[in-house]
Amino acid sequence: MQLEVRPDPAEVGRARKWARSRLAGSGIEADEPLAETLILLVSELVTNAVVHTGCPAVLRLLLPGAACEAATVRLEVADSSDRAPVPRCADGDATGGRGLALVDGLADRWGWSPEGAGKRIWCELDRCAQSRRQTQSRCDAAPAYEGLAFEAV
Repeated sequence: MQLEVRPDPAEVGRARKWARSRLAGSGIEADEPLAETLILLVSELVTNAVVHTGCPAVLRLLLPGAACEAATVRLEVADSSDRAPVPRCADGDATGGRGLALVDGLADRWGWSPEGAGKRIWCELDRCAQSRRQTQSRCDAAPAYEGLAFEAV
């Protein structure tokens, strides 16, 4: 599945909406943490493509089938700019510059490669790793009360 994206910041919202619409047949529920993370990554990578390159881009989404629970979701954004993505160090007051750091923190893997006259930036999310992270986050956030037994919800 792919979506052609014009070099216009308004396209970021259209890309998120398109990605959400593709989740339905994949077995990934819209309120699942994996879906929320995926939409955030779409937003970051498409924003980088349209804002920093000024070139059209192509968003590709490779989703597992509905019956596949332990699969990898892959997101790719290809553009015709030969400028390599450069992670930046943003200070506390900056309103930008954190996109690739966010991708690095949320994706299980990410990278980029030259492609023709341009490049392809990609990231992957492992479905089972996302489930483990969500469960662990809930367990880590639960207060430890000595002597009381309770079930985390």
